[in-house]
Amino acid sequence: MKALFRRRSEEPEHPMVNDIARLLPRPEWPDLPAERGDQLKEYLMQEIVQDRPGHRNRRRRLAAVAVPVIAGVCAVTVGGAMGGLNDLREWTGLRATPDPQQTLVARPPVSAEAARLLQRVALAAAKEPAPRIRDDQYTYIKVTGFSTALNGDNGQTERTDESRQEWTSVDGHGRTLQRNRDGDQWLSPPGKGSLNAPTYQTLQTLPTDPGALLKMIYADTKLNHGAGTGSTTGPDQEAFVAIGDMLGDMPAPPPVSAALYRAAARIPGVTIVPGAVDAAGRKGIAVARDQHGTRTEWIFNKTTLRLLGTREVLLKNGPWGKAGTTVTSTAIFDRGIVDKAGDTPHHTN
Repeated sequence: MKALFRRRSEEPEHPMVNDIARLLPRPEWPDLPAERGDQLKEYLMQEIVQDRPGHRNRRRRLAAVAVPVIAGVCAVTVGGAMGGLNDLREWTGLRATPDPQQTLVARPPVSAEAARLLQRVALAAAKEPAPRIRDDQYTYIKVTGFSTALNGDNGQTERTDESRQEWTSVDGHGRTLQRNRDGDQWLSPPGKGSLNAPTYQTLQTLPTDPGALLKMIYADTKLNHGAGTGSTTGPDQEAFVAIGDMLGDMPAPPPVSAALYRAAARIPGVTIVPGAVDAAGRKGIAVARDQHGTRTEWIFNKTTLRLLGTREVLLKNGPWGKAGTTVTSTAIFDRGIVDKAGDTPHHTN
């Protein structure tokens, strides 16, 4: 565990970084103070608590897909990479922010089409009504869908029905109710919540400035999926997945939803899929990101721009199936705020 809290000076460096460093003045960054190290350790322990039995892991992704990847690496200057991000200003109308993960490795830019679509989605989300929410209320969501697992014994894939209704305490104090084909299951209260398993109250505290919000998300993803962590996904993909989870798992305050969509428009590699279908067969347009042979999609209604659902699609043949296979898929039917677990909203999504 100590490796997670190494000081900046102990981080391994790329040879090219050493060459450039000799040409630059010594940075005035202080070493990580002991107090900050303690704060990071406390944060990590809170994340571990959130994963204890009784808490549903909201991340259902193919982190363990065994697909060999041969990546061609192209070195570019940091200034050149930042120039590409600054070009997004004319497409999105957003103020460019420093790249949260500046490296000397080329990262695919955000496509102009994806940036424009996310800006439109953000504007639509910001116009949603914002009712007053009480801490003793519950968020409600009704979804249908499935996930896929790989059986290590026989190498076969197994599909699991993920259809459910779920009630989550706004402030995290009440127990979570899950209702599926097997009946009702009461889970432990979610507690304070975190970026990886937020409550509505957690979402209310997030910054509505997309640059500040993305910086916060990257601080979390770099801590757990950055250099030296052994992660196979990396901070960019984890940031995209984290935002998708926050938007898809429960309703969020309209200003926060808008900020999350605008933040996603700044993640390298985000593109669009013109024809996408959710778990209910509804057609839409998707914002997507490719990673290690799998494409993660957020599917939107082309007219209303509301989030219909999500899916993950294989881009190459492998143990999980042939290219084009959908391995996880969801469709959101309804969500909102209710007074108690078991109630349903008076509106439909």
